Amino acid sequence: QVQLVESGGRLVQAGGSLRLSCVASGRTFSSYAMGWFRQAPGKEREFVADIIWGDRTSYTDSVKGRFTISGDNAKMTVYLHMLSLKPEDTAVYYCAVRTSGATGYNYWGQGTQVTVSA
Repeated sequence: QVQLVESGGRLVQAGGSLRLSCVASGRTFSSYAMGWFRQAPGKEREFVADIIWGDRTSYTDSVKGRFTISGDNAKMTVYLHMLSLKPEDTAVYYCAVRTSGATGYNYWGQGTQVTVSA
């Protein structure tokens, strides 16, 4: 089994910044990508950003220019650097791993709460 643990979420004022961290552990696996998703109250979980190791990063339009994803595949860690936070960024942020050969993200963390006050 693979475990993902997120950290870094907290209450922050609009315009502030946060860095979320995620570490994967457990059985040996080959990671194709790691990403961040979020779910706001009353809404579906949505894609935020991901990194395909050795290839590219992707972002949803609403965070482009404000959020940056980075990580280290060898250490099975991924970060989400969030700047210029807005109240609409308030959500539970989930880290996910897509293992090699998987068709989608197949392991998920428990989430970390980010709350942005106006």
